[in-house]
Amino acid sequence: MNEKTYPMTLEGKAKIEAELEELKVVKRKEIVERIKIARSYGDLSENSEYESAKDEQAFVEGRISTLEKMIRFAEIIDDNDVEKDIASLGRKVTFIELPDGEEETYTIVGSAEADPIEGKISNDSPIAKGLIGKKIGDEVIISTPGGDMSVKITDVQSA
Repeated sequence: MNEKTYPMTLEGKAKIEAELEELKVVKRKEIVERIKIARSYGDLSENSEYESAKDEQAFVEGRISTLEKMIRFAEIIDDNDVEKDIASLGRKVTFIELPDGEEETYTIVGSAEADPIEGKISNDSPIAKGLIGKKIGDEVIISTPGGDMSVKITDVQSA
């Protein structure tokens, strides 16, 4: 069975590793302490603090499992293998929407480190799929859930 790989930058992998460490070292201990305190309150069947702590414990353990899998199957993006003016994973791409000229800049990353608020979009997103493989000066029609948009790539940089 082939496992899914998780494309990411070295920076993205480091963030995931830091989150995993925080969950294992700090959060787990905090939750165990909360469970211990909640048990001291007596009857567990009507103990909302205990239920809340157990729910958080389940969430944290699930997140730990997910992060460990992402790290185990991480595929580090090396944008040095691609020409400098071509949009690819790990690159910051600037384009203008046509015809109004609104400029937007996104860094194309793997889904594991996507954060649209920070301007990092997943390589699986419609915009990234439309940009990957294109170069500076190309005009591209990108199909999005909101309809097609036409853009012109104005800059591509290493992220």
